[in-house]
Amino acid sequence: MEDEYEKFVRRMNPPIVVIDNESCRNATVIQVDSSYKHGALLEVVQLLTDLNLIITKAYICSDAGWFMDVFNVIDHNRNKVTDERILDYIKKSLGPDSYFASSMRRSVGVTSGTDYTSIELIGTDRPGLLSEVSAVLTHLKCNVANAEVWTHNTRAAAVMQVKDEETGGAISDPDRLALIKRLLCNVLSGSNKSREAKTAVSHGETHTERRLHQMMFDDRDYEGMDGADSLDEKERPQVNVVDWHEKDYSVVTVRCKDRPKLLFDIVCTLTDMQYVVFHGSIDAEGSESEAYQEYCIRHVDGFPVKSDAERQRVIQCLEAAIERRVSQGLKLELCTADRFGLLSDVTRIFRENSLTVTRAEVTTRSGKAVNTFYVRDASGYPIDPKIIDSIRKTIGQTILRVKGCPEEPNQVSQESPTRFLFGAFFKSKSLCGFSSVRTYT
Repeated sequence: MEDEYEKFVRRMNPPIVVIDNESCRNATVIQVDSSYKHGALLEVVQLLTDLNLIITKAYICSDAGWFMDVFNVIDHNRNKVTDERILDYIKKSLGPDSYFASSMRRSVGVTSGTDYTSIELIGTDRPGLLSEVSAVLTHLKCNVANAEVWTHNTRAAAVMQVKDEETGGAISDPDRLALIKRLLCNVLSGSNKSREAKTAVSHGETHTERRLHQMMFDDRDYEGMDGADSLDEKERPQVNVVDWHEKDYSVVTVRCKDRPKLLFDIVCTLTDMQYVVFHGSIDAEGSESEAYQEYCIRHVDGFPVKSDAERQRVIQCLEAAIERRVSQGLKLELCTADRFGLLSDVTRIFRENSLTVTRAEVTTRSGKAVNTFYVRDASGYPIDPKIIDSIRKTIGQTILRVKGCPEEPNQVSQESPTRFLFGAFFKSKSLCGFSSVRTYT
C-alpha cells in the first residue's frame, strides 16, 4: 500500500530537476524539487558523490512535506560539470521518469550482487588482520574483486566482494558460505573476547561506503573516543548541537577540514540516527581547507534533541563519521594486471615490513587491479624511506607508486597499537639505530 501511495504522490507531484551552468561563475547549480520522504536528502547527496562531484555549497529545505534543495557542484578538476552524459544521468536518476525512491538500485556506487558474494567484516583491529583475512580467502579459492576497509577507534570494518576462482561468479554453495563465515569469524575474533566480531555474507545490492558507516555505527565505534586513535586536537572536527526553541529545532553545526565526501558522511549518519534535516546550509567554497555545515534537525518522532545525553551522542557520532574516512599516512597506489591472490601477497609484504594501513580501497577494472592503501609505521615511528623503496622493488616500482606529501617528524606516537589493519606490532630493533626521518600523509 505504501508503494502505491508513493506512486500516486509521484504522479501528482513529479520531481523537478533543474541544472544551470550559467548563473554561477565557478560551479554547476543543481536544483531538486519533489515530495519529501525520509532519506531523500541522503539519496541525492549519495548520487552526486558517487559521480565524483564535489559539493561546494548547498541549501536544504524540507518543510511542509516538500523537498527543495540546491547544490553547487564541480568536478574533480574543480571545473563546472559540462559532460552531457553526467548531466543527463542526473536528470534521469532524480527526475520524474526515475524517482529516487528506488535510487539505491541506480546509484553509481551500488554494485550488483549477482556476479559476486559480498562479505562484511567487523572486529577489533590488530597487527596483520587484513593479511590474515586475505590469506584465508585465498586458501578458500575466493578472489577479492573489490574491497573497502576502514579503521577507527581500535575497530576495523570491511566490505569485500569476492568471486569463485574457478567459475568467476558468485559463491552459492551454502556449506561453503558457512565455512567462509566460520573461518573469517575465527580470524576476526583472535584472542580478544571483550568485543564481538561479526561476519556476514550476502548476494544483494550493496552501497559499500553507506554500509561501512552503518556497520561502524551499529558497532558503536563512537564510544570511548579519548583521542588515542583520532586526529590531533587542532585537526579534530568542531561539532556543536544547540536548541532553537522558537522553531522547535536542534541546530547542528560542523566546522572541520574540507575533504571529498564530507557531506555524504554527515548526512548518512544523521539519517541512520533517524534525524530529519528540515533546513541546512553547507559552505566549502570560502576556504580551501575548511568546511562549514549547519543543519536544523528533529528526530523522526517529531521532537528535537531532548537531553544532554542525546546531544552528546549526536556530537560523538558525527565526529566518528568524519574521522572514519580521514586518510592518515603515506598514500600508496598499486596498479597492475589482476590475478588470484594479489591482495594476500601485497598485504603480506606490508606486514613483513612493519607497515599498518589506516584505510584501503581495492577495485578491479577491466582486468586491472587498482588499489589504494594509506600506510603508517606500525609502532608509530616515522616511516623509513628505505622500507618504502624495498617494498617498491619487491612489488615493482612501476606497479606501486607513492603519493601524498611529507609532514614534519613527530615524537613516537603513544597510540600505537590502535590502528593495525596490516603490519607487525613491533618494529625491528635495527630501526633504533636510524636517525629521525620524515613521516608522510
